[in-house]
Amino acid sequence: MSVAPSLLTVRDLKALEPASGRPFAAVLLVRKVTAKTAKNDSPYLAVELGDKTGSFPFTCFSDAPLFGFFKDLPESAVVRVEGRTDSYQGRFSPRITTAEPLSPEELAAPGVVENLVEVSPEDPAKLWEELLACVQAIRHPELYKTVQAIFDELDVGFKAAPAAIAMHHAYRHGLLEHTVHMARAARVLLPLYPEIDADLALAGVLLHDIGKVMEYEGTLATRRSRKGILQGHVVLGYQLVRKAGLKAKLDADRLERLEHIILSHQGELEWGAAALAATPEAVFVSLVDNLDAKMGMVQRALRQAAAGEEFTERVLGLNAPLLTTKPAP
Repeated sequence: MSVAPSLLTVRDLKALEPASGRPFAAVLLVRKVTAKTAKNDSPYLAVELGDKTGSFPFTCFSDAPLFGFFKDLPESAVVRVEGRTDSYQGRFSPRITTAEPLSPEELAAPGVVENLVEVSPEDPAKLWEELLACVQAIRHPELYKTVQAIFDELDVGFKAAPAAIAMHHAYRHGLLEHTVHMARAARVLLPLYPEIDADLALAGVLLHDIGKVMEYEGTLATRRSRKGILQGHVVLGYQLVRKAGLKAKLDADRLERLEHIILSHQGELEWGAAALAATPEAVFVSLVDNLDAKMGMVQRALRQAAAGEEFTERVLGLNAPLLTTKPAP
C-alpha cells in the first residue's frame, strides 16, 4: 500500500454530498476511540477520525467487521480508510468499509504527519516573541518575576501545547495562540476600566491556562495526562503560580489575587472553575477568556468549512452552525 496523492482530506470529504454515498479513500489520524453501550445494551465504538483540516465521527457497531480493528487500535494511530459518504443528525458521518494501519515506512513518507496534525495558523515563533513582550510589560517587579519564572520553566511545553482537546484552539500551538490573543484584547480593553490593576490582570491573562501544559499530552492526538485527570489544569495552574509567587517574594495580597484569577477563570463552577470571580481582575480575565475561546471556535470553524457551503456544521461550543459568507460590500 502507498499513500497516494489522490487521497482526500477531511475538508475534501465534507465538500462532497453526504447523501450521495460516494466512495472515498483517506489517510487519517485516530483521535479518539470511546466504548459505549446503545439503548438495546449492544456495545459500539464512537471513533473520531481527522487530519489537519478537520475531523468527523464514525460509529462502529459490535457486529461490524471493523469493530475489533478499532477496539484494539490505540489513539494516535494513523490509518488508511475507505468508505462511502453519509451523514447523521446533520453531521458528516461516513460509513467506513475498510481500514488498515500505515506501516512505519509509510508514516515516515514526506508530508504524511504534517498533513495529519493541525497547527495554529499563526507563526509560533512570532507568537512566542509577542508573549515575551507582554511579560516584559508587567511593571510590578515581583509580579514580573513570578510570570517570567514560570515561562522560563515551561517554555518548550507551552509553545507546543493545545488549549483543549476539542472545544477551542484544540491544536498544536493553540495554547500559545489563545494566550497571545487574550493579551492583545486585554491591552486594548484595560484603559476602559481604571478599576482594574493592569499588571495583575495581564499576569492573570498570561498564566490563566498554564496548567494545561501538564494537563494534556500526546504528539499526534491530544489526551489528558494522569495529572490532568486527577487534578485538572485549574489546580495545576494554581500550584505553579503559588510556588513561583512565593519564590519571587510576591506580597501575600497580590499572590492571593493572582491565585484567585487562576481558580476562577473558567467562569462558572459547572465549567470547571474552583471559585467564582470575585475581584475586578478575575472578572475581566474570565470574560476575555470566554470571548477568545468563542471567537477561536468561530475562526477554526470558518477555516475548516467545506468550500461552497453557506453554513458550517454545528459548532459544539456555540451550539449552532455558522454563516460562512461575509456581508456584501
